[in-house]
Amino acid sequence: LSCPQRPPRWARGIRGRCGGSDRSAQAGMAAEDEAELSLLECRVCFEPYGPDGQRRPLNLPCGHVLCRGCVGALAGAERQRLECPFCRRLCGPAETSDCRPLLQLLELLGPAGGGLASALGRSGGGAAAAPAGFGLRLCLGGWGSLVNPTGVAACPGSGHLAVAHDGKKRIHVFGPSGVCLRRFGERGDAGNDIKYALDVTVTSDGHVVVTDGGDCSVKAFDFEGRGVLAVREGFCLPWGLDATPKSEVILTDSEAGALYRLAADFRRGELKKCQMIRSRLVSPRAVAVCQTSGAVVVIEHLKARGPSKGSTRVKIFSAEMDLIGQMDSFGLNLVFPSRIHATAVAFDKEGRVIVTDVCSQAVICLGKPEEFPIFNPLISHGLSYPVGLTYTANNSLVVLDSGDHSIKVYSST
Repeated sequence: LSCPQRPPRWARGIRGRCGGSDRSAQAGMAAEDEAELSLLECRVCFEPYGPDGQRRPLNLPCGHVLCRGCVGALAGAERQRLECPFCRRLCGPAETSDCRPLLQLLELLGPAGGGLASALGRSGGGAAAAPAGFGLRLCLGGWGSLVNPTGVAACPGSGHLAVAHDGKKRIHVFGPSGVCLRRFGERGDAGNDIKYALDVTVTSDGHVVVTDGGDCSVKAFDFEGRGVLAVREGFCLPWGLDATPKSEVILTDSEAGALYRLAADFRRGELKKCQMIRSRLVSPRAVAVCQTSGAVVVIEHLKARGPSKGSTRVKIFSAEMDLIGQMDSFGLNLVFPSRIHATAVAFDKEGRVIVTDVCSQAVICLGKPEEFPIFNPLISHGLSYPVGLTYTANNSLVVLDSGDHSIKVYSST
């Protein structure tokens, strides 16, 4: 028995859709139906799971889920070893276990079926409140203009875009029309030079703040490119950062596993406070701050076990830094129709969590903190390796694609 070569139903349902009036609404409902079908059926035989017998869902040691009948068929008559049809990892039938989340979901749905949304405590009308789809409006950069870009941010007032990359001048600033207005942040060893920019944000008072992985510092510039502040002490590997409405900066320290709040008078170049507000995180990288509620979302990069490439976990904290929601790649895979490896995160103006996913080369809405997680693809084609994400003042969605070294600006359709 081998894994069928046809794409899963969810991929056939949503691939290529970015939104659009009534058709978009119908497509969104169809995608939700397809997601339910994909979640509740074995991906080898495409038969629906059941609580007992050959249709009972079983976990393989690698994390993939198959029905008991397919596990038996893959193991063969001798029932000694089987190969996962998705990742090719070998295991024995005795190493499988019941997939309890799916069994609990089947119990919630009951014999009459029901809907996945209702089983998870969400009304079927939730699709009407989902964010609109997006259409590509502008594409900037490209190889030669940008070199291996790592971060993007929008100025809250002007809508200008600041991009961090690996060129001779590390920061490029683009106007709303796509014209490059200035370049600064020389590559070098001087005090205000940038060795290796990992991420960038723009404060509400118009200062560009950069994490420099080369000398483990945080550096701030005015919008003309003049260095105004450099914080070098206390960080192991500062990585992601985002600005609050009060021009404070929330940043992650990937190596220390911590989250910091940095307050400064950027005009005077004075650091007021650099305070650790959360510890015991696992390699935190991307971070975003909700401009209305103050909630903070962080992406952790979990270490790989065995030959796997590792996974990610999305954590949401309240403004008081209380954990209010989290989900890792394995848990998301049980709820959603694809494995998600998140690389960048942002809040939209309604407070929904938006992530980039390099596995499906897509941008996905995971919903508001109180309903997290849902699954609503916003952009499902045209991306190579999305690593950055931000919203402009006019609510355009900006995606940084390091696969083709470009910035892609999408507007609501």
